[in-house]
Amino acid sequence: MGELDTRHRNRLPAADFAFPQQQKLPIHDAAHVRNAIARFDQVKEVSDTERDHAWKRIVAAAKEHGVDVTRNDWREPDKPRAR
Repeated sequence: MGELDTRHRNRLPAADFAFPQQQKLPIHDAAHVRNAIARFDQVKEVSDTERDHAWKRIVAAAKEHGVDVTRNDWREPDKPRAR
């Protein structure tokens, strides 16, 4: 995953973020979807309703980009991956 510089991040449409209004957690490719899942619990200053919507966006993006999601809901603890 290449790090997004400010110029490229600002060019992403709102639909490419888990939290589109705040432009938090880009989900435009598989690497960023995995990162969004890993960092989801670190997002601050969002409501539980916003988290519900963001999680649905992440799960949809994961499906689109072929990323496995190990938990069904953001409130669940992350499950270890099978090796």
